[in-house]
Amino acid sequence: MAKKAIITGVTGQDGSYLAEFLLAKGYDVYGMVRRTSTVFYERIRHIQDEITLIPGDLSDQTSLTRAVSDIKPDEVYNLGAQSFVPTSWNQPAFTGDITGLGVTRMLEAIHTVSPKTRFYQASSSEMFGKVQEVPQKETTHFWPRSPYGVAKVYGHWITVNYRESYDMFAVSGILFNHESPRRGLEFVTRKVTHHAAKIKLGLAKELRIGNLDAQRDWGFAGDYVQAMWLMLQQDTPDDYVIATGKTHTVERLLDVAFACVDLDWKDYTKQDPRFMRPAEVELLIGDPTKARTNLGWETTVSFEAMIQMMVEADLKRLKEDPERVF
Repeated sequence: MAKKAIITGVTGQDGSYLAEFLLAKGYDVYGMVRRTSTVFYERIRHIQDEITLIPGDLSDQTSLTRAVSDIKPDEVYNLGAQSFVPTSWNQPAFTGDITGLGVTRMLEAIHTVSPKTRFYQASSSEMFGKVQEVPQKETTHFWPRSPYGVAKVYGHWITVNYRESYDMFAVSGILFNHESPRRGLEFVTRKVTHHAAKIKLGLAKELRIGNLDAQRDWGFAGDYVQAMWLMLQQDTPDDYVIATGKTHTVERLLDVAFACVDLDWKDYTKQDPRFMRPAEVELLIGDPTKARTNLGWETTVSFEAMIQMMVEADLKRLKEDPERVF
């Protein structure tokens, strides 16, 4: 019989790539979606007929317990969260409830009605925050610098706690920044590639941006969902850093993106204090040695190739429909 998997956050970047990946593996895929007045399934439109959408909300224990009880999934991938870091300062309590306590609710649902279900928690490099060690690895001390990072630390440690307390197969993937053409426009990588394309096509005149010196370890989201799956196929549950092991500044991101459209970003970009974080995370770079050794996981798309992919996708979308937001 086909394995069954529930994905929270299925309509997001990672959820859409993971759903594709699991379908290719022969899974029955159940995507959990919240009831909202505005429905946005653009990222999964091409596979929507192949997956089963189920109602559920990380803020509602009953809906999670019911979903796990009805489906009895082999695997649950908890990708749902309030995941935009700047928003977490404006909505800290909401971020803590969904991104932090939501993990507990899902773990409790599994523990209560389907304890053999394997659980994946989407942890984040933002947990490292004020970096204590370079590069960051599984044993590096956490020092989060945003309400989002704090909530992710809670989600990470409650996953460890349930694993150790109830002998559950529960793991956390500490994923460093991962991007794609499906990234939301609010994230700096997509903001840059989208604006580079708009400026090239004469649809915009400038890009306003924050800290150019911040450094991030950026990889391709399509590679990272494979690592999620690999973690749940092991004999023993454990936590892993998933990263490229290479870092780039925001300025380097601008260089690469605008070069794709034969423009000099300095002619079109202005720094804007509105986009500076209250507490900046200056440097994130992960050590993926454990994932390479234990999981056999490797990245396949370089930073430069990924940014080019994103710029080309934005050019194509804008040429087809200049008002399209995805």
